[in-house]
Amino acid sequence: MPRAYYTRRVEIRHLRCFQAVAEELSFSKAAQRLRIAQPAVSRTVKELEGNLGVTLLNRDKRSVSLTAAGGVLLQETGLLLLRLEEAVRRVRRTAAGEEGELRLGYIGPPTQAFLGRIVKEFRRHHPRVTVVLEERTPERVWEMVARGRLAVGLTRPVLAHRALGLPTLLLRRERLCAALPENHPLASRGELRWRDLAEEPLIVLSRREGVSLHDTMLAACRRARFTPRLAHTPSLISTVLNYVEAGAGLGVVSDGTCALGTGTPLVFRPLVPTATVDLVMVWSEENDAPPAAAFRALVREWLEQKRLWPSARLA
Repeated sequence: MPRAYYTRRVEIRHLRCFQAVAEELSFSKAAQRLRIAQPAVSRTVKELEGNLGVTLLNRDKRSVSLTAAGGVLLQETGLLLLRLEEAVRRVRRTAAGEEGELRLGYIGPPTQAFLGRIVKEFRRHHPRVTVVLEERTPERVWEMVARGRLAVGLTRPVLAHRALGLPTLLLRRERLCAALPENHPLASRGELRWRDLAEEPLIVLSRREGVSLHDTMLAACRRARFTPRLAHTPSLISTVLNYVEAGAGLGVVSDGTCALGTGTPLVFRPLVPTATVDLVMVWSEENDAPPAAAFRALVREWLEQKRLWPSARLA
C-alpha cells in the first residue's frame, strides 16, 4: 500500500496513546496516565500498528517492550508532539498580538518626540513581535497601508485619504510656526503674525512631500493678503532648517519640528492667526493583524494619558 496512505491514517490520538504505553511499558499505567479505559488504549495502539503496517510493541502476559521500529517512533513522536505544542503556543500568542510582525510607517519630525519611546514600550510588552519601521512621505504611507504593505501609519492626511476610506485616529493638531536664526530681527518677538512674513524669503517643505503643511501655509498667507516669496521648497524638513541656519530665509514648519532645531542657532515662534496641520494614525481593517491592534491600543492609551508629547513645544 502507498506510504502516503499510512501517513494519512496516523492521528495525534494514536501517537499520544503509543507514547504513553512506550514510556510506561504498561497498558494499565498508560491508561491511568491518559485517564481513559485500558481497552481503548490497547485498541488505539493496535490500530496504529495496523495503519503503519509494523509491530511497535512486543507484548506478553508479563511485560511490554519496544521493537526497533517502536523505539524510532517513540523518539520521533516526542519531537513531533513538542513541535505541535510549540505551534499551538505560537498560534495563541499570535492571536493575542504577542507574536508576529508589525510594519509601521511614519513621517519623521512630527513623530520624533514619541516614536522611539512608544516602540520601546511596545517591544517590552510584546518581545516576540518583530517591529519594522519605514519612514516615508505622507502619501506613500497612505498608499502602503491601503495595499497591506504597512500595518499602521503615523502620518498627515492627504488629498486622497477620504477616497481610500481607511480608519484614522487624530493624534494631534500641530501649530505652524516660523523657524528663524536667533539673530534675526523678528526673533525677539514672542509670536509672529503671518503678515510679518510678507517681505521675507520663505522656505517650506515641497508640496509633493508635504501637501498638508504646504497648502495650509499658502492658505494662511492668502488670508493675510500676501503671496509668499518661496525661496526653497526642499523635500526634507531637516533641509528646511539647514537653509534657515544658512540665512537663506525663514522656515515655516509645524511645532513638531522644533526638536530638530535643538542645539542649533535657531528659534521657533508661533504664527497667528493659528494655523494647524493634523497628525493621524491610519490603518486598514482588511489587513488588521493582532500586533497592529495591540500597537493601536497602546497609542490610544498614551494619547489618553498625554504621554505622546512633552508639554512644551515652542522655545
